[in-house]
Amino acid sequence: MLTDAGYQALFVGGCVRNTLLDAPITDIDISTDAHPDTVITLASAAGFKPVPTGIDHGTVTIVAEHHPFEITTFRKDVETDGRRAVIAFAATAEEDAHRRDFTMNALFARPDGSIVDPLGGLSDLSARRVRFIDDPDRRIREDYLRILRFFRFHAWYGDLDAGLDADGLAAVAGNLDGLQTLSRERVGQEILKLLSAPNPGPSLAAMEQCGVLACVLPGATASALPILIHFEAEAGVGPDPIRRLACLVGSDHSERLRLSRKHARRLAVLLNNRASGAGPSELAYRFGEAAARDLVLLDSAVSETHLPADLTQDLALGAAARFPVRPGDLMPGLTGEALGARLRQLEARWIASGFTLTRAELLA
Repeated sequence: MLTDAGYQALFVGGCVRNTLLDAPITDIDISTDAHPDTVITLASAAGFKPVPTGIDHGTVTIVAEHHPFEITTFRKDVETDGRRAVIAFAATAEEDAHRRDFTMNALFARPDGSIVDPLGGLSDLSARRVRFIDDPDRRIREDYLRILRFFRFHAWYGDLDAGLDADGLAAVAGNLDGLQTLSRERVGQEILKLLSAPNPGPSLAAMEQCGVLACVLPGATASALPILIHFEAEAGVGPDPIRRLACLVGSDHSERLRLSRKHARRLAVLLNNRASGAGPSELAYRFGEAAARDLVLLDSAVSETHLPADLTQDLALGAAARFPVRPGDLMPGLTGEALGARLRQLEARWIASGFTLTRAELLA
């Protein structure tokens, strides 16, 4: 559609980066020298559905065969305030590249697959080095969310043994106050993406050391996170951002991060019941197998103790257990608080028996 009309069409950003890393691709973004109104006209003529999703910033989403493609005109920043930018259209991919955050995200690919690398991003990507484009301090001041993205991209794409870029860390340390200008939604989204990485431990440790973690999650510490990640691998479970968030914080940060209701409920269960002293079976009986496994992993990580040897079997046992006594079994002899106390007493005996006592044995 674009090239037949004489315009440039370059794949850009994450789809190029992830293809070169042989990593999954979620979105396909295209950069062009065609202006948005031209893109809309061309798309309509080609039988595609154009949606002006971000037309003020030069972006039109084209729906082709039920798949969305974001097509954005080459841009350059005219003015920024740390959260949003005033942009102008640019003529070249190189101008567009200079307004992006990291060199590995400023890689373009032509339709034939050849790479356009105006800023040396290919060598940084090969070295797994997350490096700000041009002046790190300026890049951060354009959008303070780039502080969190710096650590998130290192967790996902960086060389964890080599550490973070020194110039980038220095610029982060000098712009911590800018984090306070960010919306809670943006911060929360970045934290969850970071915690979803296979091993975010080194990034979180660096965030704690340079003061970023204290700014976004006051009171949080990353000391137990590497242990939790080790136990996750031992238990055969994948990364989970809420489980890992519960390992970082000692109190509920749902509102600070604007978590969804589902995530907030999960976090509350984990924070309120970790280190409860209950065994895996009891936890699985009370909260379900998945939540119980999370609680055991958290408790083992914080206390630095080995996982229970029969964890899988214990979780399955508790999750399948059903307390055999009902309130009606104790009525009318007991009511109110006395009824509740007796039910809790019987339930405790039943749990202590390994869920083996029958209804008749409990009521005898």
